[in-house]
Amino acid sequence: MTADNTLPTIRPATSADLPRLGELGALLVDVHHGFDTRRFFAARAGTPAGYAAFLAAQLEQPDTAVFVAEEGGDVIGYAFVALEGYDYKALRGPAGVLHDILVDPGHRGRGAGRLLLAAALAFFKERGAPQVVLWTADRNEAAQRLFASAGFRRTMIEMTRELDAGATIEP
Repeated sequence: MTADNTLPTIRPATSADLPRLGELGALLVDVHHGFDTRRFFAARAGTPAGYAAFLAAQLEQPDTAVFVAEEGGDVIGYAFVALEGYDYKALRGPAGVLHDILVDPGHRGRGAGRLLLAAALAFFKERGAPQVVLWTADRNEAAQRLFASAGFRRTMIEMTRELDAGATIEP
């Protein structure tokens, strides 16, 4: 909650939010890169603009949504979600996919993440999604606690291996 004990406001993102969303997207990239520098790429100078452009395209899609958490007129977090059909690569049927959820570190612990997650779940429920899936970095324990408290369960584990010169496997 904010200093006056009010919860952040959750609303659909607009094009006016895109510069801030680009900054938050770059923060998301940095956080993941910090978890594992070999698995996740690092943010660069163009990452905020590139991420903002990516989300701008998503704002126009009927089966996607970008929600923002706002406090005192400032965007402090966001969620990017999409309703998707069958995915044979992932071996799943139609589902809501929670692609991104992030709250600025200076604003965590006051309910914004939980409210963004609730908005995402409501978006999917209104559209008849039978389930919601997401991925979270192995080291992102805070996010995993949030998702578990909302009823999510572990179903897949991503594993990564670099193919450097010394990488071999015995038959």
